Amino acid sequence: MGQLVVQAKPLCHLSETKIWLKPTTGKETNKSGKLRIKERKRNLLAKPGNLTQPPKTAQYIKIISFFHNLGLFRVHSNNELIRGKKTQRTVFANAAAMEEVRESAAWVALNSSHVTIDSSGIEKVVEKIKGSIPKVEWNYEGIHYFDNGPLTVQYLFVLDALNFCFWPDKDLNYDHLANGLKEALLNDKSVFNADRLQKFTGPQLRELLKWPRPLPLEEERVRLLHEVGFELERSFEGKASKLVESCGKSAVKLVALVTQHFPGFRDHSVYKGHQVFLYKRAQIFASDLWGAFKGQGYGEFKDISSITMFADYIVPAVLRQLGVLKYSSTLASTIEANSEIGAGSEEEVELRACSIYAVEKMRELLSIKSGKEVLSVELDLWLWSVGVQCPSLQHHRTLSIYY
Repeated sequence: MGQLVVQAKPLCHLSETKIWLKPTTGKETNKSGKLRIKERKRNLLAKPGNLTQPPKTAQYIKIISFFHNLGLFRVHSNNELIRGKKTQRTVFANAAAMEEVRESAAWVALNSSHVTIDSSGIEKVVEKIKGSIPKVEWNYEGIHYFDNGPLTVQYLFVLDALNFCFWPDKDLNYDHLANGLKEALLNDKSVFNADRLQKFTGPQLRELLKWPRPLPLEEERVRLLHEVGFELERSFEGKASKLVESCGKSAVKLVALVTQHFPGFRDHSVYKGHQVFLYKRAQIFASDLWGAFKGQGYGEFKDISSITMFADYIVPAVLRQLGVLKYSSTLASTIEANSEIGAGSEEEVELRACSIYAVEKMRELLSIKSGKEVLSVELDLWLWSVGVQCPSLQHHRTLSIYY
């Protein structure tokens, strides 16, 4: 077994923590006394120790992810693992983010009790679109701000921080949010400055969006604006563009950085005793950049194919309508009655995770039939555009800040 060794600093400096793994046998004591957690006869020691070859990647990723998501420390992508006299840099921590999403979604799909995936339904959809995804432009509604520069990045990050839970107000939708933020920025270029984001109130946000009544989960929306402003100012000179620049043209690293620095983007649940990661809003930020900048400049990512679909409440309903997802009679009745489904419940996690897994299978089949690379982000945009153009579409209803 491997032992997780942490180079720790006082609590206020946990952002500087670095991580290594070293194999060990027997028992050791925590001489520093700073941190000791026992799990299956393994000790977590707050001391650097001698560095040797790490255990298998999968074990490394799972251990790091567990403690990272508890918020105990921050993962650095440039940790050094010493193998004898040779130094090797690792990017395990960055790669973990998307592997977590795919692997945990697959696990839910295989153990699902309320939602099943119909492989014949996937084949029919692929055959219907004849191996080519219908082309949908990212800004086909014309509702987004774009100036081809850093201000667009700031706008998109604020937009995706607030992009959740519209359904409780039947008159509110994503278009109101995107267009409202666009108009606000056109009127005042400094409106999304980091220091101003930290001072927003509920009434001010409503006024910004020209919305006549309290927004769904309004206090959470304000809290997340404060969080975004604070962390941008603390770690990225107040600019989302600096956050994007630091990812080195990697969408995977961007997702890892966003979930690492901004807790409000850490979209995960526990399902049947298994940790499930979905990261909808963190992924959609990478996708929005890619779509807005058309794969250039701030939207250039060498690994955009690593991004999955974005598990919300529209796409699962479309997948059901297309015959890809099947619901249990109980779940179907709940949705048709417009009854709320609890956040983190088995039904809610299955709806989202099975959608990710199903779209991944659609993407794989489309790639085989077309002989070309197919992107999950393109599939998601098409499915979502189908859903929002169908007013009668019945979707599940969950109060959540994640989608």
